[in-house]
Amino acid sequence: MSDAKIPASAIWALGTTQIIGYGTLYYSYSILAPAVAVELAWSQQWVFAVLSVSLLASAVLAPFAGSLADRVGAGRLMVPGSLAAAGALLVCALAPGRAGFAIGVLAMELASCFVLYSTAFVAIVQLGGARRGIIHLTLIAGFASTLFWPLTTLLHQHLGWREVLVFFAALNAFVCLPIHWWLARLSSHTRKVGERIIPVTSGMSGPALDRRWSPLFVLVLTGFAIEGFMLSAVLVQMVPLLTLVGLGGASVLVASLFGPSQVASRLVNMLFGRGLTQTSLALGATAALAGGLAVLLLVAPSVPGAMLFAVLFGFGSGLMSIVGGTLPLELFGGERYGSYVGWITAARQFSSAFAPFGLTLMISGLGVFPALWLNVMVGLLGIATFAAVALISRQSRKAGRGGTADPAVPDAVPLGAAMASRPHSR
Repeated sequence: MSDAKIPASAIWALGTTQIIGYGTLYYSYSILAPAVAVELAWSQQWVFAVLSVSLLASAVLAPFAGSLADRVGAGRLMVPGSLAAAGALLVCALAPGRAGFAIGVLAMELASCFVLYSTAFVAIVQLGGARRGIIHLTLIAGFASTLFWPLTTLLHQHLGWREVLVFFAALNAFVCLPIHWWLARLSSHTRKVGERIIPVTSGMSGPALDRRWSPLFVLVLTGFAIEGFMLSAVLVQMVPLLTLVGLGGASVLVASLFGPSQVASRLVNMLFGRGLTQTSLALGATAALAGGLAVLLLVAPSVPGAMLFAVLFGFGSGLMSIVGGTLPLELFGGERYGSYVGWITAARQFSSAFAPFGLTLMISGLGVFPALWLNVMVGLLGIATFAAVALISRQSRKAGRGGTADPAVPDAVPLGAAMASRPHSR
């Protein structure tokens, strides 16, 4: 199938739900956390610990959600996901104490498995799209942080954190739910993607279930887990971190550059990235994350230097959002695509679960600068991991062109006519 078969309205609609989903279920948390901690008589460490445990639970659920999207359709799965997200936000808003709030946050992160990127990417592929559709979706959704950090801050200046969460629940129920219902009906009239792409590694010649645990896929999971830790540690509490390194009132302004940078990275990739493999893109994105954080630590409290950090960090994050959907498509094809994306999401979420709480503890024990330098070192490990993935996939492609690929692997129909005239790794 071709990306051209996806109506532009579907991409824009799905992008809108991703902006709302990420904004309400993720980006707003760090802005509201201090007020939650004060009212519930918790330290902020424990408020972020609740988020960490909830992210860990969602990591356990993600592979099941991916497999379920393969079986029943991603669009159909996002409808109850929207209801669950709205209900979870209401549970948090109405929670009488710590336990109720913790249950609400847990429900929020479990619901996110069915409404955010991991399921949205599957919806794109099942509607007939591939790499281009994923890039277009992430291009739109990149505005989530840019819109919701200032929006949450503005709302919280006039409303309590509970009222803000009620408003966010309404957005999920009255905006996202109807859109997902329409997408579910649209996808029911579209043939699900069943074609396969020629695998690019000789280790993928067995059944799809076995390929999930090939050495290459384990390396891919490791790389995404490292990237998830590095990104989540900073992103969940970016505004407070910028304040801690000395930016003061400029923190929100600097952080607001993160979202446009994500969008810019996706636009640049869409216009000029056709000749790049997705492994190369993952390597460059991880380098941008680690390099951006290093720049911040070297130049703080310089506002222009911090702006460069936000641009680089947003650039790396934006590219990694694309790679999370396109890399498994490039390496493993469209068969059981939801399952592959689910496991990648699980790896990212598992490490992300420990990142905010872990970074908060490190800052308490070591100070903000040593703690963030440790995060830079984690980023260097991620660069090495994706470099290994790129090397293995390149060697496998050379082996395939040389006629040494496993003869048991049949040639397969590409995902779409748009990809038929070029190698699937492009």
